[in-house]
Amino acid sequence: MGAFIFDMDGTMIDSMPSHKHSWVEFARRKQLQVDIDDLMRRTTGRTGIECMRDLFDHPEMDEATAMAHVHEKEAVYREIFSPIFAEVAGFKAFFNLAYGRGLKLGVGTAGDRHNQAFAYQHLQMPIAPLTTVGGDEGLPGKPEPAIFLEAARRMGVEPARCIVFEDAPLGIEAARRAGMRAVGIASSHHPDELRGPHVLAIVPDYNALIASRFLETHHVASS
Repeated sequence: MGAFIFDMDGTMIDSMPSHKHSWVEFARRKQLQVDIDDLMRRTTGRTGIECMRDLFDHPEMDEATAMAHVHEKEAVYREIFSPIFAEVAGFKAFFNLAYGRGLKLGVGTAGDRHNQAFAYQHLQMPIAPLTTVGGDEGLPGKPEPAIFLEAARRMGVEPARCIVFEDAPLGIEAARRAGMRAVGIASSHHPDELRGPHVLAIVPDYNALIASRFLETHHVASS
């Protein structure tokens, strides 16, 4: 294997409860009656514009209006998550181990550049990802494979030599469509929702991958 591609929310950072809370608050402000659990199931991994068109049941909502809603909702999310910010357990340690074994490391997220900057500022990673592909770059969201394929292209690695790390079913499916293998991080979904023939492992966090010697077992790179 030549590269790892990490989703961000729920995979690098333990942000999904705060995202859920922010959707509740945003819907309240807009006086929308929403089944939040159903909304999360349908939209986790999709871009902000896609989410807003779904939420308002307005497929033709213009991009400027949708983005204004996205910025409002994500500002609420960052306000909620900032004081309780946390990585998914063991992420930075695993990231550093993978880097030390010569892997190219990228991020493929539906999150926009503001949420990316927020995450990196709080994570304080000593090694930056080689590339970050975001949900505000005009690419379709997951389960379409475009975000992951673009991350692989920018890193110069064939899709078949990439492993995607994902916490959501739509992301796991996007990896399959991209021709990539995957690891399910069961931080926000039941492990059964993350299964697939291309899924190498399903774990609660990165400490479990370190303990199981995932890097060594799968011969993903050499030091």
